[in-house]
Amino acid sequence: MTTSEAEIIKILAEERNMRKAAERLFITQPALSQRLQSIEKYWGTQLFIRSQKGLTPTPAGELVIQYAIETLQKKEEVLEKIQALDSKVHGTLKVACASIVGINWLPKVLKEFVNTYPDVKISLITGWSSEIVRAIYDGEAQVGIVRGQSEWKGKKIHLFRDTMYLVDTEIQRLEEVLTTERPFIQFKSDSNYYQEIQVWWQEHFASSPKRQIIVDQIETCKQMALNGIGYAILPSITLSGGENVNKIALTSGDKDIGLTRDTWLIGYESSFELRQVAAFVEIVKKHAHSVNET
Repeated sequence: MTTSEAEIIKILAEERNMRKAAERLFITQPALSQRLQSIEKYWGTQLFIRSQKGLTPTPAGELVIQYAIETLQKKEEVLEKIQALDSKVHGTLKVACASIVGINWLPKVLKEFVNTYPDVKISLITGWSSEIVRAIYDGEAQVGIVRGQSEWKGKKIHLFRDTMYLVDTEIQRLEEVLTTERPFIQFKSDSNYYQEIQVWWQEHFASSPKRQIIVDQIETCKQMALNGIGYAILPSITLSGGENVNKIALTSGDKDIGLTRDTWLIGYESSFELRQVAAFVEIVKKHAHSVNET
C-alpha cells in the first residue's frame, strides 16, 4: 500500500462519508470511488460497506485502516528524523491545546510561527485538558497546552497565570451575589475548573446561589454574562478589557490571595528535542512572557 492509498483509507475511516472524504482529498467523488475499488481489489476483500448512512468498515477494513494509520505514522517519523539532519526547520508540528487557550491566545502564537517557519506543517487538536494529556499519551500530539494543576510527569513549562474575575453587567460588589435574583452562569467540564469555583464559593458564602445556569462551553458562559443574562466567573485570558461589564477580582484563603489559574506547556523530553517543536517553544515562551508582563 502506498502512502497516498493509506491517506485515502485513513480519511475514509475518519469521515465515513464519500463526499466529505473526497472534499478533504481534493478529488472528485467518482475518482475516489475508483481509487477505493482499486485498493479493495489489491487486498482482495471489501473494506467498507456502503449505505445511505455512509461508510461502515468491515472486519477486514478495520485491519487495513489500522495498517494505513501505522504506515502514515511511520512515514512521518522517518521524515522527521531526516529533516532533523538539516539545519532548516521542517516536519509537522503536532499541538494539542486546551480550548480556552486555543481560542483566546494561541492564534497569535501560531501566526508568528507560520510566518517564521513556513515549511512546517501544523496539526492542531483542541479540547479539555484531560483530552490534551491523552492526545500526548496516544502520540497524536508532540506537545500540549493545558490548564490548571497538571499531574503530567514529563517535561512541564509554566507559561502564564491569569486572574479569576466575577463578571456581570450589574453587580459591582461581591456581596451583592447573596441578594441578587440574577442567575450564576457556570461552565462545567471534566477539568478541575468547576470544582475550584465550587470550593471558592463555599469558602465565601454559607448558601448556594439562588439561581444557576450550567453550560458546557466557557465561550457560551462568557457571552451570556456579557449580554446581561447573569453573572459568571471567568479567567482573565477570556477578557480583552474592552467589555462593557463590571469585573471583580476573586480572592481565596485567609490572606485574601488572588484566585488564579495556570497554563502549562507539557510533553515528553524526546518531543522537545525535535527542531520544529523547539522553534515552537521559543515563540510560545515569548508570547507567554508578554502575558506575564501585562
